[in-house]
Amino acid sequence: LKLHYYESHRVGEPEGMVKVQEWQQTYYAQDSGIHSGATTVRDDDGTDYTSKQYTVTTTTVTSEEPDLDSQYTLTRAQRVRAAMFPETLGEGVSILSTQTDPGQMTNVQRLAEPSQLLKTAIIHLINYQDDAELATRAVPELTKLLNDEDQVVVNKAALIVNQLTRKEASRRVLMQSPQMVAAVVRAMQNTGDMETARATASILHNLSHQREGLLSIFKSGGIPALVRMLSSPMESVLFYAITTLHNLLLHQEGAKMAVRLADGLQRMVPLLKKSNPKFLAITTDCLQLLSYGNQESKLIILANGGPEGLVHIMRNYNYEKLLWTTSRVLKVLSVCPSNKPAIVEAGGMQALGKHLTGSSQRLMQNCLWTLRNLSDAATKQEGMDSLLQVLVGLLSSDDLNMLTCSTGILSNLTCNNRDGHRTGHWTGKLRDTKSSSSSWKIRSEGIV
Repeated sequence: LKLHYYESHRVGEPEGMVKVQEWQQTYYAQDSGIHSGATTVRDDDGTDYTSKQYTVTTTTVTSEEPDLDSQYTLTRAQRVRAAMFPETLGEGVSILSTQTDPGQMTNVQRLAEPSQLLKTAIIHLINYQDDAELATRAVPELTKLLNDEDQVVVNKAALIVNQLTRKEASRRVLMQSPQMVAAVVRAMQNTGDMETARATASILHNLSHQREGLLSIFKSGGIPALVRMLSSPMESVLFYAITTLHNLLLHQEGAKMAVRLADGLQRMVPLLKKSNPKFLAITTDCLQLLSYGNQESKLIILANGGPEGLVHIMRNYNYEKLLWTTSRVLKVLSVCPSNKPAIVEAGGMQALGKHLTGSSQRLMQNCLWTLRNLSDAATKQEGMDSLLQVLVGLLSSDDLNMLTCSTGILSNLTCNNRDGHRTGHWTGKLRDTKSSSSSWKIRSEGIV
């Protein structure tokens, strides 16, 4: 009965109440906009309001640092390749470095240099084998061409052989062929063409850098041919000939006698008039090697004007190696009774005395020994005051060899000199030196 009353009562509700309920259900049942951000929009006619709802989506992006260990793992192969084969990397490509301390190299950096050396060695080995095989195939044909009667053919063959001797592998193949070396020597002897002479002399010069090559030249009769080339008007041929002969004199047994028999000294002494200091240094060293311990060679040098040429060099050049080699020749000649007065007459005492105050100890020592050997033949020489003054100054030296030579020279020059005024003057100077050289007893008649 009550339910019926209630429903009947709702049916009989006023119209205004129904509208309020409908309005509540329509608008308040929706989100007010606080959470969703919905806004209320008024319609154009001004009577109704509608609600527009927007959905806001928030995306959270998490930025993660790349894993360095992974990067290093990925670039490990690249770093090793860059160390061993840097040429394979493209331009602008950078490799992640693992070096943390600039003062300490990484293992890959330590690997770089030996890897490059290993790669270079392998490349050289491959090239060496190729050069050797090429020369082995070419030697028989080139030997025939060098023996050809046509000088144009000989010239072309000599140029090719000269190129081959510039590489070690092919050079060794050539020096192992006696027929090839003999053909080169024969071509050098018989040619009248300067270019062929230059090429063949260059071939022998290149071969002389190894002992096996020196032996091949010696056995093939190369020394007489090289001595003949010392008269060539071409400077390059002269250089090749004298340097090859120098190598033979230094390292090949029997070469000294072969040069003497080929009149090498008669061809070498006139070369002292040349002006190239390095060429003169080699020439004078050859003269020293040939004259040391051989009296006949010393006399040949004397007969061809050697003392004058050597003194001229000591007086006019300042290239230390040339002065040293020249002083060695003069020292050898200074023990020869025939050469000694010739050196003194040429002004050798004064020329040697110029180098007693230089910085080269080996040059100074050679000059002192030579002066000591010459001093007994120089008692009548004029213009010796500057030399005597330098010698007296050397008495204060602590070097025993220098003191021995200086006192020996002064003894000979003052004791055997008939110029009483000069002898007395320098004897007084020696007495004055006594206080600074207490180990030496100086008497009025000379040095003990």
